[in-house]
Amino acid sequence: MNAPLNFTVDGHVATLELDRQNKLNAMTPEMADLLSGAVSEINSDDDIRAVVFTGAGNKAFCVGSDISGLDAYVSPWAFRNRIEYCDILRGLRKPTVAAINGYALGGGLEMALSCDIRLATDNARFGAPEIKLGWIGGGGMTAHLMNSIGPSNTAMMVLTGNLVDAEQALRWGLVSEVLPATELRQRAHELAVTIAGRAPIAAETARTNLQAALNMPLEQAVRYERDLQTICFATDDAEEGRAAFAEKRAPRFYKR
Repeated sequence: MNAPLNFTVDGHVATLELDRQNKLNAMTPEMADLLSGAVSEINSDDDIRAVVFTGAGNKAFCVGSDISGLDAYVSPWAFRNRIEYCDILRGLRKPTVAAINGYALGGGLEMALSCDIRLATDNARFGAPEIKLGWIGGGGMTAHLMNSIGPSNTAMMVLTGNLVDAEQALRWGLVSEVLPATELRQRAHELAVTIAGRAPIAAETARTNLQAALNMPLEQAVRYERDLQTICFATDDAEEGRAAFAEKRAPRFYKR
């Protein structure tokens, strides 16, 4: 039996692919454990500088938790204290591109929202359908949607549970690009390669700053950004960037 999570590395780019196609890549505790291990490995490997996160097949990116397994939790408190795969994904320090192929529902949408850049196929569908089953999302759904598509559009999604198609998602700003299915992986990888070619300390710091900007008042966020800028400016890579600019050549970054 194939592993439900594929982890591959090509140059400086890692790809994490959920692979449970018969269940539309629905998440299980086993998959959360595998994702946790992969994220730890990626974070500790300086050769990996960007990540593509996607789902196997052409029907689904991920439809969230496998509902058939939720009754295995012995109590609501046990469910509350489960390994939360969205938290794991947000723990990635490397910039992450979500390649959304098909359905991104519930926790699957939350995982997409936890990535820095989102690309989607033209047949992608997005939804927060938990309300139809008697609960709401718990992996950051509302907070992330509010920051991506605004209060009214967020309310429409979380209160109705209805699906949003790729073109609507693009108009709302939920995704950055919509592509034919045949072009999604290549475009996501190309974008990750571009990011991996930037100064890696600056790229990881930029991801930290992006996350912080969602949680801080404006003045505090500006001060924090300036502190992060100063840290980056003190690196050897920043010195190399300035030298390369002066010498009119491509910089060579070594993450130091």
